[in-house]
Amino acid sequence: MDHHDTEQLAGVLAIDAGNSKTDVTLVGADGSVLGSARGGGFHPQLEGAEAAIAGLVPLVEAVAAEAGLRLGGPHSGPVLTSHVSACLANADLPIEEQRLQAAIAARPWSVSSAVSNDTFGLLRAGTEGPRGVAVVCGAGINCVGLLPDGRTARFPALGTLTGDWGGGGGLAAESMWHAARAEDGRGRPTGLAPAIAAHFGLPSANAVAEAMHLGLVERERLHEIVRVLFTEARAGDATALELIDRQADEITRLAVIALTRLDLLTEPTPVVLGGGVLASRQPLLIDNVIARLSAAAPLAEPRIVVAPPVLGAALLGLDHLAATGHGGGPAAQRRLRAAYPAGQPIAA
Repeated sequence: MDHHDTEQLAGVLAIDAGNSKTDVTLVGADGSVLGSARGGGFHPQLEGAEAAIAGLVPLVEAVAAEAGLRLGGPHSGPVLTSHVSACLANADLPIEEQRLQAAIAARPWSVSSAVSNDTFGLLRAGTEGPRGVAVVCGAGINCVGLLPDGRTARFPALGTLTGDWGGGGGLAAESMWHAARAEDGRGRPTGLAPAIAAHFGLPSANAVAEAMHLGLVERERLHEIVRVLFTEARAGDATALELIDRQADEITRLAVIALTRLDLLTEPTPVVLGGGVLASRQPLLIDNVIARLSAAAPLAEPRIVVAPPVLGAALLGLDHLAATGHGGGPAAQRRLRAAYPAGQPIAA
């Protein structure tokens, strides 16, 4: 539904909801950050769109309170602000985006709203406008491309079912697979086995697997194995190095295909890299990706975003305000970036 009121705060409610954490920020039309809150992961594919959006209510209430506002109260009007800009993980298909947007529009949060996959937020955080390609390698892996005329390049990003490989969850699972097989003799030896065991303080990698299966070690801790993987790779472990090399290949393939689909291979184009695995700027991975991109797409301009992804959602929201004549112009965008450490992308 559309909500109309002249008393709401002119600005943007920016939402970045990822697999492992959710950030909500309230931004004024001038780019000032008025409130922020962080919560857990966002899983509409498991809970349904309505329940997933309902889970954001405490975060929205928290940022409103920090800004001195109250939802539906005398200091905010029937709606909180002008526009919701939501960049959401697990919004991988158009139908999923539509369902989530309907659930947001039914809330008394804003006059208008827009929902997109969280990779579009990463792309916006790493560019000055709607042109480029972004690859996110965080808990999972995904890629999008965008042109000023609105054309996009996208992937279903449904995991193994749609050909995806890697991300933090995938790398951790692959590391466990190789470690377990090394221990029982089905695979070649690898330093990942004793290193994973030591990380969790257990006698073996298989003991780690059993502890996770029995709930003695939280499965959410699986992502910690990615740090072990990079440590072993730096020590020269062949299996660890091969996994990182394959991840670099996957990242590059996604970027090159998106560039190709949008006819951008023949002109300088930003390729934004982000998500926890890439933002950690591990040289073994980043240098590999840069070398592969240089060979396959020489005009690509790789850059790394290390700022919180909610920055991209907020910038998209300011774009909307600017397009509708309600603020959010270049000065507001500069003010917003300045509010975040490393708000500017880093040349890779």
